[in-house]
Amino acid sequence: MLICKVVKPLVSTNRIPDFEHKHLQVVLDGSTQKVAVDAVGCVPGDWVICVGSSAAREAAGSKSYPSDLTIVGIIDHWDPEAAKAAAAGSPAPTPAPSSLGGQSSVAGQPSVGGQASISGKTS
Repeated sequence: MLICKVVKPLVSTNRIPDFEHKHLQVVLDGSTQKVAVDAVGCVPGDWVICVGSSAAREAAGSKSYPSDLTIVGIIDHWDPEAAKAAAAGSPAPTPAPSSLGGQSSVAGQPSVGGQASISGKTS
């Protein structure tokens, strides 16, 4: 899985029939722009979780779907600078108290380490 930032929608009116009418988004993976099938209804600026390979095809609707990257969740809270600091071994700043009372928005489950929570939107 990848954490990416949605840059903008991608419109392609001439497609192969198997591509159906799924929405496409340009996402930023580090400094690389990629195209992902939007299975959750995200908007530019959202931080999202993407899956690749056979998981991307299945998440897009079928194992035969022609996708190698699919957006499967929208991250509610993500601080990329804190994530970089944690990866570098320096302590991340303590997050401000949340209005969620220490719970993520994923079915009321406690958040893990207070770092991120996701929500999946269905269309």
